[in-house]
Amino acid sequence: MSAARVLTWEVSASRGFETTWVQVRDGVLRARGRAVGTEPEPYWVTYDLDTADPFVTRRLRVTVDSADGSRTLDLRHDGGGAWTADGERLPDVDGALDCDLGLCPLTNTMPVLRHGLHRGPGELELLMAWVSVPDLTVRPSRQTYTHLRPGRVRYASGDFRSDLMFDEEGFVVDYPALATRLAAASP
Repeated sequence: MSAARVLTWEVSASRGFETTWVQVRDGVLRARGRAVGTEPEPYWVTYDLDTADPFVTRRLRVTVDSADGSRTLDLRHDGGGAWTADGERLPDVDGALDCDLGLCPLTNTMPVLRHGLHRGPGELELLMAWVSVPDLTVRPSRQTYTHLRPGRVRYASGDFRSDLMFDEEGFVVDYPALATRLAAASP
């Protein structure tokens, strides 16, 4: 699969919007995105995401601007299971393959593409390096992805459950209670 896309979502959970420029090629995803939210406080997010084959997070660079100033995070995965945040080891997320940027529908794409869950049967429980927005705290998050039917995947974490809709290329179209895609275009 090879795709270059510009995707825009209305992010109801933050009362904001997100646009990402994403390219997928040969098991690698690269994206740069911008988001604005008003909940829990007004903020801007800028991120760059790079994965290795097969859609395993290598690096997520995030900047959040709010009334409190600017915060940054440089989250890195060494390819062998170890993570660092701004150079400091994060043993609580060792073994995770993916990051999950809070309030960002794009980061649900990596595990779904890697395992083809938007197209065929399967269920996976995964450990994620979850990044809280807007404070950029990294925490371990156990998440389950279950194929329901083509284009439909159930996401579960703790007591939260949502049936996500994906397009044929593996990008979120609808994530009830979080985001709805407004536009998709090829540059």
